[in-house]
Amino acid sequence: MTNFDNSLPMIVYRTLDAIMPNFRELFSQYELTEQQWRVLRVLWDSGRVTSIQLAQNTLLPAPSLVGIVDRLEKKGLVVRLRSDQDRRVVFVSATPVGKALGKEVAPYVDEINEKIQSAVSEREWKSMQRTLEKISAHMTQVEMKNASNG
Repeated sequence: MTNFDNSLPMIVYRTLDAIMPNFRELFSQYELTEQQWRVLRVLWDSGRVTSIQLAQNTLLPAPSLVGIVDRLEKKGLVVRLRSDQDRRVVFVSATPVGKALGKEVAPYVDEINEKIQSAVSEREWKSMQRTLEKISAHMTQVEMKNASNG
């Protein structure tokens, strides 16, 4: 059995425990939760997306996403728009206030990311990204195969 300290979950948890306080401190200055931040970040990068796309891109379960978007909507940071073509489809986008927040926060996020990435070379960073994406894709494929065989 793999040594517990060297298992991928523990390595990932230790890494998150080391980097997330930087982000949490920033989020708290803007009275945002991590989940709210994830939603806003997707909207800043993608513009208008469906609720389904938002759940997929943020890795947040749809039932949780409803409450998160509700709170962001109350803060005036996002708006929901029902599709004219298909009333079941709901789009979410950042409001002008939400977009302005993104522009205000971006330099601080970039600063934190630069601090994190300075721990390794650019080559190591890209290799780590490729490796983690490869593991993620593989495990998704394994889960899909197991689900179809079950």
